[in-house]
Amino acid sequence: MNILISGGAGYIGSATAEALLTAGHSVTVYDSLSSGHRGAVPAGARFVHADLADADKGKSVLTGERFDAVMHFAAAIEAGESMKEPGRFFENNFVNSLRLMEHAMRSGVTRFVFSSTAAVYQSNDEPLTEDSPLGPTNVYGQTKLMTEQSLEWYQKIHGLH
Repeated sequence: MNILISGGAGYIGSATAEALLTAGHSVTVYDSLSSGHRGAVPAGARFVHADLADADKGKSVLTGERFDAVMHFAAAIEAGESMKEPGRFFENNFVNSLRLMEHAMRSGVTRFVFSSTAAVYQSNDEPLTEDSPLGPTNVYGQTKLMTEQSLEWYQKIHGLH
């Protein structure tokens, strides 16, 4: 498979890229390096240094070649900061995710893997499960939940799995 990984220069994204390359897949890492590191991108992966906020660049990368899947790890992750700068988190985590979904869908990508967080759930002393009640307590968790909900609609309407 040919896979685009947004945030592939971060910890989880780079580990995923390495595992996919080891399994014989082709990988393109798309990362702004705002919190990731160029050195974390594994050898063998194509690297695109760009921000998801650059709609033209995102569109050109996704239309420039055929991708079988997008794996989306790019996000601002500091929950405390999200309560100080909510606009930055809504823009970076939600709007950029929505933009990536649109580009993927319009480019014929049918598989989309999203890295979410336990912060989408209500605070609870019990172990979390997929059925735990939703209820983010910070903007970071809210942006991840909004992205999950948008993906549900993209699946229903456009078949993006």
